[in-house]
Amino acid sequence: MRNFALIAFILVVALTRLLPHPPNFAPITAMAVFGAITFGRWRTAAVAPLVALFVSDLAKELLWRQGMSAQWGIYRGMWVTYGTTALIALMSRVAHGSRRVSVIAGTTLLGSSVFFLVTNFAIWARGTRFPHTLDGLLDCYVIAIPFFRNSLAGDVVYATVLFGAWALAERWVPGLRPRETDASAVAAT
Repeated sequence: MRNFALIAFILVVALTRLLPHPPNFAPITAMAVFGAITFGRWRTAAVAPLVALFVSDLAKELLWRQGMSAQWGIYRGMWVTYGTTALIALMSRVAHGSRRVSVIAGTTLLGSSVFFLVTNFAIWARGTRFPHTLDGLLDCYVIAIPFFRNSLAGDVVYATVLFGAWALAERWVPGLRPRETDASAVAAT
């Protein structure tokens, strides 16, 4: 029941990408951090946010093809987004099981920063807009700063919603709380 509920939480948040929002104000990093911290198994922690991301990308693509969205869901460089999301989920496993706000906030900030650095490096490396020099790379990062602000704001909002709603759900539904065997398995890894 716990894993099903966690997956449902992540999927619902992923589908908010279909709603109008500022550029880069998205739940991607928050989903990866939430999955890493809350799921018992690291494979599930990495795969669940990727599946939710893919479902939301497919939904965005379908809406775009029907003329109901200005943005497409399937794009050439999406492997970078997926790879970075998986990397963030795996890195965030260090905080697995934590309920401390400072740890969750720090992990989210680190994830946001990694997402910014990796995805913008990919834009610079595979694109033609910026020269393939150090100055070109720095220009790419500087131009992306406003998008980073939106991304960071989205990550903070979505992480707060995910972790806050999950804490309330665990309080109200005892079956969602982690079992003792989950906690002892985490301590053994």
